[in-house]
Amino acid sequence: MAIAEKIAPHLPYLRRFARALSGSQESGDAYVVAVLESLVEDPSSFSLTDEPRVSLYGCFLKVWNSVKVNQTVTTPLAGKPQSTVDRSLDAITPVARQAFLLTSVEGFTTAQTAQIMDSSIERVTELVNQAGKEIAEQVATDVLIIEDEPLIAMDLESLVQGLGHSVCGIARTHRDAVAAVKAKRPGLVLADIQLADGSSGLDAVNEILLSFDMPVIFITAFPERLLTGERPEPTFLITKPFETNTVRAIISQALFFGTSARVPGSHINGESQNAVA
Repeated sequence: MAIAEKIAPHLPYLRRFARALSGSQESGDAYVVAVLESLVEDPSSFSLTDEPRVSLYGCFLKVWNSVKVNQTVTTPLAGKPQSTVDRSLDAITPVARQAFLLTSVEGFTTAQTAQIMDSSIERVTELVNQAGKEIAEQVATDVLIIEDEPLIAMDLESLVQGLGHSVCGIARTHRDAVAAVKAKRPGLVLADIQLADGSSGLDAVNEILLSFDMPVIFITAFPERLLTGERPEPTFLITKPFETNTVRAIISQALFFGTSARVPGSHINGESQNAVA
């Protein structure tokens, strides 16, 4: 199969990545064109043994990183309106920005990202963690942990604080969770779904979301209870036992994109809400 056929399905996603990395559609598209021109000039730069998408993104970063200005922190143009995401991206160190976007936006694994960036898995993990801390400097928030197992709650508390956020409460039951939110509204909720007294973290979250709007990450040993296909499913779901790096990355992703949770099938302010997280 010709290189053109291999890369064609992945070009829309590469353009998305390029635009996010560069901060503009025009600049991002120009870099994609430059990559395509480089492949025409030197087809051997495209690895036929790697996954086509991995090889394509690797070629892109070789072109991107060959431009010295791309190794410096972006300075927003005066008067140019920026979204929350744009402002957060501008604040991330360039190489950490690449790792974060590849894993959190493009969905590459850490191993694939290391291959694309011509780096090690350990280095990519460091960069993603660095991005998380730099994002926290922009969107540091209070986090409520709904978890009935003390050791797991302590691990999550340490992890959250290590990213630069604060823990405003640890709730072990549905009632505790609702009370904690009334005492101090968090900017993010980490929730188990099976709690100490037999109550449901999912029910607690849904009750909380009737009054407040915030991102929710479910961390559970029973993902099948949420992934039923019968109703809107959570955007952020982590299975126990979890990898700490996965939790760090998902926390950063949820706050970076400002993905607010919604109560399934409910109506708030007259608008249909159609996702639990």
